[in-house]
Amino acid sequence: MSTQTSTPSPAGKTGFQLPKWAGSFGFQIIAALIVGLGLGLLAKYTGSTKANPNGLGATLQTIGSSYVSLLQTAVVPLIFTAVVSSISNLRQVSNAAKLAWNTLLWFAITSLIAVLIGIGLGVLLQPGSNTGITEEAKYSGKSGDWWAFLVGLFPKNFLGLGANSTVAESGAVTTSVSFNVLQILVIAIAVGVAALKVGKAAEPFLNLNASALAVIQKVLWWIIRIAPLGTVGLIGNAVAVYGWDTIGSLGKFTFAIYVGLALVLFAVYPILIRTHGLSIKQYFSGVWPAVQLAFVSRSSVGTLPLTQRVTERSLGVPRAYASFAVPLGATTKMDGCAAIYPAISAIFVAQFFGIQLDFSQYLLIALVSVLGSAATAGTTGAVVMLTLTLSTLGLPLAGVGLLLAIDPILDMGRTAVNVAGQALVPTIVAKRQGILDEQVYNAARNGTPFVDETVDAEPAASTDGTTTDTAPRELAGSKA
Repeated sequence: MSTQTSTPSPAGKTGFQLPKWAGSFGFQIIAALIVGLGLGLLAKYTGSTKANPNGLGATLQTIGSSYVSLLQTAVVPLIFTAVVSSISNLRQVSNAAKLAWNTLLWFAITSLIAVLIGIGLGVLLQPGSNTGITEEAKYSGKSGDWWAFLVGLFPKNFLGLGANSTVAESGAVTTSVSFNVLQILVIAIAVGVAALKVGKAAEPFLNLNASALAVIQKVLWWIIRIAPLGTVGLIGNAVAVYGWDTIGSLGKFTFAIYVGLALVLFAVYPILIRTHGLSIKQYFSGVWPAVQLAFVSRSSVGTLPLTQRVTERSLGVPRAYASFAVPLGATTKMDGCAAIYPAISAIFVAQFFGIQLDFSQYLLIALVSVLGSAATAGTTGAVVMLTLTLSTLGLPLAGVGLLLAIDPILDMGRTAVNVAGQALVPTIVAKRQGILDEQVYNAARNGTPFVDETVDAEPAASTDGTTTDTAPRELAGSKA
C-alpha cells in the first residue's frame, strides 16, 4: 500500500496544491474558452458591436489583438532561424533527400484527400443554394493569381519585408511594416543550403543561428504560456463581434466547412495513423496541445514551436527530421486553409451566382488546392487562397465578400486542422522510414506540452549515482 506525501509549508503545515489536471495546459485552454465565451456573450448582449464596442468588448478586443501581435512579432526571426537550422540538421541524416521527398509527397497526398472531401461536401450539401441573402458584400482586397505567386517568390530585400504608408485626412502619415512569409522561406532555404555547401567555414554562423533560435523559442514559450489569457480575449471578441446571428445567415456554409474539417481531423488522420500501425489515442493525446493553441491563435506559424515540440517529444519523431519537416509544414501544409476551405467556398460561390461547374473545373479546384498551399504562406492566408481558386476557375471575386463576415470563426477550425496535419505527416514518414521512436510515441502523457530546453541540456542523475543524457536522440540515419 502506497502513501502520498506532500511538502510541508514553512509553517509546518501541508501546503494546498491544485490537482495535477488543473495545472495542465489543455485544461487552462478549455477553461479560457468557456470564460471567453461567457464574457463575449455578456459583451454582445450589453450592446457591444464591432463599430462601437462597450468597455468589456473593447477590453476583449485589446487582449486578443495584443496576443496575436505578440505571436506575429516573433514570426520573421522564428521562420528564418528555424528553417536554416532544420536544413543544417539534415547533415545528420544519411538519406536526407529521400526524407524530404517523402515529406512533400505525403503533404500532397493528404491535401488531395482533404480537397476531395471538400468537393464532395460542396456538391452534396449545396451550401450556396437558397441562402436567403442577396449579393451585397463586395471584395476589393488582395487577390491571388499564379503570376503574382511566382513573382512573389523573389525577395525584394534580405528579410522579405515591405513598408506600407497611409495618409490620414489630417495629413498624418502612418507607416506599417509587412512581411512575406514565402519570401522569408525562400531566403532561409537559400541561406541554409549555402551554409551546407560552405562546410566547416559556416560552422560559426550555424552555431549563432542555433543560439538565436533557442532564444526566440524561449520567448515564444513565454508567449505560449499566456495563451489562456489570449484565448479569453480572442474567443470573447469573436463572439461579441460576430455572434450567432452572423453565422446563422451562412449556417449551411459554416456547417459544411466544419463537417469537412471534422472528417479530415477525426476520420482521415486516424485512418492514416491506424494503417501505419500506430495508436490513434496516442496521436491525439500527443498533438492536442498544439491543436488547442492553433484553434485559439489562428496562426500555424505562431504555433510552430509547440507543434515541433509535441512532434518530437510526444510523437517520437527524431529532432533532426522534425526540425526540417514541421517548419516546412507550418508554411506550406494547409489542409484546412488550402484544401477544405477553398474547395467548399468555390462551390458555394458558383452555386450562389447560379454557375454550373463541370468536371474539368472540379479537377482545377483539386489541382489549385494541392499546388497552391505555398501561395497561402506567401500572402494573407485562406482568403487569398480562395481568390486564387476563384480566379483560376473564372468565378466572381465578389463572392469572397459574402464570406468575410464569418472568416474568423472558420479560421479557428481551419488552423487547428492545419497544425494537426503538420504533426501527422512527419510521424507517418518517420514510421515508414523506420526512424520513429515508438517508445516515446506510446509513453504516458504527463500533461506538459514540452519541457524547458535548459533541462534537456543537463544530464539527469540515475538511481545508482551515474548520470544519463536526457536530451532527445538525434537522427543518425534511416532505413532505405
